[in-house]
Amino acid sequence: MKAYVFPGQGAQFVGMGKDIYDSRNSIKELMDSANEILGFNILKIMFEGTAEELKQTRVTQPAIFIHSIAVANSMNSRAEAVAGHSLGEFSALVANGTLSFTDGLKLVKLRAEAMQEACDENPSSMAAILGLEDKVVEQICEQVDGIVIPANYNCPGQLVISGETKSVEEACIKLKEAGAKRALILPVNGAFHSPLMNSAKEKLASAIENCTFHKPTIPIYQNISTIAEYNSVDIKKNLIEQLTGSVKWTQTINNMIADGFTSFVELGPGKALQGMIKKINSEVEVVSIS
Repeated sequence: MKAYVFPGQGAQFVGMGKDIYDSRNSIKELMDSANEILGFNILKIMFEGTAEELKQTRVTQPAIFIHSIAVANSMNSRAEAVAGHSLGEFSALVANGTLSFTDGLKLVKLRAEAMQEACDENPSSMAAILGLEDKVVEQICEQVDGIVIPANYNCPGQLVISGETKSVEEACIKLKEAGAKRALILPVNGAFHSPLMNSAKEKLASAIENCTFHKPTIPIYQNISTIAEYNSVDIKKNLIEQLTGSVKWTQTINNMIADGFTSFVELGPGKALQGMIKKINSEVEVVSIS
């Protein structure tokens, strides 16, 4: 069985989406509508902007979402399920018919702005931990004072931690002492997928609750539950919890493989998910289409 998977923040690049924009009138019209929905010319930034402009959270998240949906709309084949890494979960929910493109983009816009505000409120950061078992990282995070938690279970041997800057730095020292190959502070100014995103979660929760979620045409495997979800009430709940909860990507992909999925197609900018999935299980087929 085949699944579509959608990338999250960090996959952006200058010129993203231009080829797909020029490929088909229906896709051009869809992408053009984003400027009006967002209230600024995001396509100009995507196609002609600088890397620095694209790094702004308010730009990055909508840009990746727009690019991903444009690619999904260009596909001629069908998938039996979808999944998305963090932000990518919104793309997945449009791809499986749960959300309209307009509603999905409005939620992504709000999410990006609320996350940026939460970042500005607290000195916080994230760090990539390479070469340690998940359990070791979890145990050391628990030993550190302040807020620091496992945020992204990307693949075996690659886990991102998130929290207060001082606590993340202390955890990195302890993790290196425990044998981590690398403990690398990431160039982000916030603690995504941690309790420090609570203010953003509250703002997004109200919008999600008031948004129309349709019955999905195919299931979505969500970051929080890691299992196939079909019910819009559960999907909403998981989407809200995701902002302060861990992205359990390794567990999600393993559950999809256990359910019979042998082919994964990454839709959107970059090839980050392709690399992660191959490290989770080298026997499955993975391709990236951007």
